[in-house]
Amino acid sequence: MSRPLRIQYPHAYYHVTCRGNERRVIFRSLDDRKDFLQLLGRSLNIFDVQLLSYALMPNHFHLLICTPKGNLSEFMRHFNISYTGSFNRKYNRTGHLYQGRYKAFLIDEDNYLLEVSRYIHLNPLRMKSQKTVEQRWRDLMMNESTSFPGYLHLKDRKTFVHYKTILAYFGGDRRKSINEHKTFVAEGMERDMSSPLEKGKGTGIVGSDDFIETIKEKFRNDESRKRLSQEQPALRALEKQIKPDDLIDRYAKLVKVNPVELAKKGKQSLQRAMLMEMLYRICNITQPEIGKLLGGIDYSAVSQARKRLQIKIEKEPELAKKMIQIQNALKCQ
Repeated sequence: MSRPLRIQYPHAYYHVTCRGNERRVIFRSLDDRKDFLQLLGRSLNIFDVQLLSYALMPNHFHLLICTPKGNLSEFMRHFNISYTGSFNRKYNRTGHLYQGRYKAFLIDEDNYLLEVSRYIHLNPLRMKSQKTVEQRWRDLMMNESTSFPGYLHLKDRKTFVHYKTILAYFGGDRRKSINEHKTFVAEGMERDMSSPLEKGKGTGIVGSDDFIETIKEKFRNDESRKRLSQEQPALRALEKQIKPDDLIDRYAKLVKVNPVELAKKGKQSLQRAMLMEMLYRICNITQPEIGKLLGGIDYSAVSQARKRLQIKIEKEPELAKKMIQIQNALKCQ
């Protein structure tokens, strides 16, 4: 039996999960969970992916994400490698952390996004426990192993979670909406609702019949897959308000560096990394495309350079401000 297709397109929503190899734990301590969330936030920023909900279980995790750039595989590859590497170094181990590749369900935004988000938040309650349901519900509202506390209290919010997307279904990010969302999640607990992901088995799509048919029609055969694959760069091209070559020239003038120098391997490492970031965010091109523009370097080198830049930005507030200023200046030219 063939496995479900990797369906990728701009602004798609997914439920993503990874399970530990041989069902072993992937979080041995509270610090592991903190490391996981830190690396997750960094990867979300690097690949411009939006996180709506998450739940960290002892031997697996759940994410509900949106990919404005249609780059699910690119994002997950980077993030899984990041956390696996961190975990292996910490515990002096080698080899795979996860059991196979990640699993992803494409989610029908109009009909199933709320259901999937609720399923993720209630996932810890499915574990065996000696506590009563009421006690476990109180724990859930305070446990940072899910994004649920941030939906209830502003003080518990994570900067990398897009709470407004879900709360918009209840009228916006207001106290009334927050309470209605809390009631919605509580109803799912009280009724012991089945997983909405059951609907996606076999197809990889969780949605209405019309949504499923629309997606399947686009991916019906190899020729359709090839055509859609060719269309995705075209979709990205529609969003390229600034041509990459023009952006490179504008950026070079802003930082007062010769464009030829920026394209040389090993030259102007920080400024080149900043340029890579601008090309990815403003011109909406892929990392392999950026690599070709800047001296024919491998896409993995682009990814690593952007990762190092993100780490540097986290440590240096002034650099973060400079990045925002440059980005605004490039967009306004």
